[in-house]
Amino acid sequence: MANVNPSDVKKLRDATGAGMLDCKNALIEAGGDFEEAQKVLRKKGLAAATKREGRATTEGRLFIAIRGEKAAVCELTCETYFVAGNEKFKAFGEEIVNMMLDAETEELTPEIADKVKEAISIIKENMTLKRQKLFKLTAAQKAFGYSHDGQIASVVVLESDNPAAFEADAVNEFGNDLAMHIAAFHPRFIDENSVTQKFKDDQMEVFAAQSENLNKPADVLQKIMAGKLNKIYSEVCLTKQPFVKDDKQSVEKVMAAVAKQVAASLKIADYVYYKVGIDE
Repeated sequence: MANVNPSDVKKLRDATGAGMLDCKNALIEAGGDFEEAQKVLRKKGLAAATKREGRATTEGRLFIAIRGEKAAVCELTCETYFVAGNEKFKAFGEEIVNMMLDAETEELTPEIADKVKEAISIIKENMTLKRQKLFKLTAAQKAFGYSHDGQIASVVVLESDNPAAFEADAVNEFGNDLAMHIAAFHPRFIDENSVTQKFKDDQMEVFAAQSENLNKPADVLQKIMAGKLNKIYSEVCLTKQPFVKDDKQSVEKVMAAVAKQVAASLKIADYVYYKVGIDE
């Protein structure tokens, strides 16, 4: 068996886009001959990935994995709608998001990059791991996820002063409903305390321009603008939005009722919203 140098494996990988293990096996099969190894990969269809690089990947799918004290979500894009619904594509996406959990990282590791290239070689379309997020949870937290046909996905992390609360059906039902709510209403912030100063300044600038011709005293105008800002909060802040299953109550009021029911505190520690093809 040929003695394969790791630097040659990397060189072949860079030249062909094939996976590290495939490159190593090709070099062994080719007796260490670099050009022959490239032929081996081409014959097996494993060097096709680089030929597809650069093609637009505007379709795709979102994948969620929650296991133990970890949760992950990622967007794997491809070229066509048909591949986005392909079972092999879905299987690769599930494998990738679980690799993130195993590695406890949201970085594009060499192993994950190789898995994407393997998918490209097998499915014959360009693909990109467009974005991904990992949540590392404490013992006082639990993550809930929701996916709408793989095109919209959300993960939300609830936190309690009593971890036993997460064993209650009411808390788990609320967590799942909250993930669905986020997917449906796409909040920009958790609550008013997390609203950025830039967002506030931009809104107040708009309100000021709208109030120029009202001929009201300054203190009255300030109250009007504050009222408008609070209305905006009910649209963009998760805790202030009307709850998806009961629009007569806000998310925070429903959460407070659930917390009271289980005699524990509940708060939203973090969340993410992804929609395929939309960078927000």
